[in-house]
Amino acid sequence: MKVFLAVTSLLPSYGGPALSVSRLAGALTELGIEVGLWAADQSAATTPFLRPGPSVRRLTGTECEALDDLGGADIVHDNGIWLPHNHRLASLASRHDIPRVVSTHGMLEPWAINHKWAKKSVAWWLYQRRDLKRARCHHTTAETEARNVQRLGLGVPVRVIPIGVDLPEIDCRAEGIEDGRRRRSDRKEALFLGRIYPVKGLPMLVEAWARVRPQGWHLQIAGPDEAGHLIAVKNAVLAAGLSEVVSFIGPVSGASKQSILLDADLFVLPTYSESFGMAIAEALAHGLPVLTTTGAPWPMLQKHNCGWWVDATVDGIAEGLRQATSLDSETLQRMGRRGQAFVKAEYRWGRIAKQFIAMYESVLHRANSHRRVNRRQS
Repeated sequence: MKVFLAVTSLLPSYGGPALSVSRLAGALTELGIEVGLWAADQSAATTPFLRPGPSVRRLTGTECEALDDLGGADIVHDNGIWLPHNHRLASLASRHDIPRVVSTHGMLEPWAINHKWAKKSVAWWLYQRRDLKRARCHHTTAETEARNVQRLGLGVPVRVIPIGVDLPEIDCRAEGIEDGRRRRSDRKEALFLGRIYPVKGLPMLVEAWARVRPQGWHLQIAGPDEAGHLIAVKNAVLAAGLSEVVSFIGPVSGASKQSILLDADLFVLPTYSESFGMAIAEALAHGLPVLTTTGAPWPMLQKHNCGWWVDATVDGIAEGLRQATSLDSETLQRMGRRGQAFVKAEYRWGRIAKQFIAMYESVLHRANSHRRVNRRQS
């Protein structure tokens, strides 16, 4: 099977899809699938994202040039909607009769649709609805997102497959590491890691932190600024008088990212809307308990007693903070170990890639059956 895997960008600043799509490409090749990876901003050629192993074809040029360079494809798997290159890929796949899978990545969630709706509504009626209806399958990462896509009445099958996660390789011999985590100081650390963007709900977190003001805790906010939202969050911190206990460290990746995850005691994602919440999976993989909202599809945090799943309101987040910050380090670490065991069992990339292959095979089977029917009728 030959898969043309497309994404807007593979740069870390693009967020979760940059990492998840690149890791999917690597996991698919490890299972014998031929993958051509293409990014609209041409970052597939320059981003050092793939682990050693079977080769992924890094494609450049236009959509058409990249597809020709791959030598055709059995499946076009596009990650995202709305943008001109997504429309061109839909037209290209239709013209060449290549089955197309669309991963919506939360872009059809109510919050996302309502954000800048005036501009999106034009695209919706000009081409986006038609392009989605022409896809052979829509992929979502959670049941809640699948239901929201189905409510649009597009008449296309929807398949739910979560995103995989890499378990960290931690050198426990390194200075300060015990049992896979840093030795604790007297101060505990809560961590937000992600894009600094309105959907992430950081002003709610700042207000909730100001209400609770947990003694002995510090809040660290890491991630790239998007759409100039950072200044609004910093102003909220200043107005709440929290400058001494809230810090901003900017974008992190690689060893720096792992270091701050190992240094933290609690991960916090006060989001309004997530299709999956890859940062949550990464935090759990690093042995961190997680506090997030019902805007993220992670009710299993409570089921596995590895975190808190609260209303996406200041009141909900504040109550979650009161509970989480009242616990001692040993209790938090036990919660983190339960979360780590959970993601290890459910979200390894090898397991996830097999589910994608099954989806591709189902799409190809339906497409071939449709072609046979058309030939008989003609």
